[in-house]
Amino acid sequence: MSLLKTQRGNARGFTLIELLIVMTIIGILASIAVPSYQRSLIKAREAVLLEDLYQIRRAIDAYFADKAQYPNDLAELVENRYLRGIPVDPFTQSSETWETIPPEPGPDGEFVEGGVFDVHSSSDLVGLNGIPYREW
Repeated sequence: MSLLKTQRGNARGFTLIELLIVMTIIGILASIAVPSYQRSLIKAREAVLLEDLYQIRRAIDAYFADKAQYPNDLAELVENRYLRGIPVDPFTQSSETWETIPPEPGPDGEFVEGGVFDVHSSSDLVGLNGIPYREW
C-alpha cells in the first residue's frame, strides 16, 4: 500500500473535472468576445465606407469645379487623375457596384452635363445607426 501512495502522490496532471471547468470558462469568455469583435468589424467597414464616399464626392466636386460639368462615370475620375482608383465598397466587396446618381436640372430648367452627381453604396444592409448604407 505504501507503494501505491508514493506513486499516486507523485502523479501530475489534471483531472477530467478540472479540464471541463477550464473549457467551460473559455467557452463563456469566447461567447462574450465574439459579438464585440463582430461589432468592431462592422464599425471598421462603416468607417471605410464613409471615407470612400467622402473621397469620391470630393473628387466629383473638384471635377465639376475644374470642368463645369459632372463626370459621365466614376472611371472618368480615374482617367483624369481625380482618384487613383475606384475604391472597393467594403460591404459589396466590389468597385463596380457603386450606385451613381445623375444631376438634377437647375431651378431654371437648365441641365448640367455629366452623369455622376452623387454616389452611394448599393448594399442592402442597414448600418449600426439604423440607416441603410444606400442612403449614406
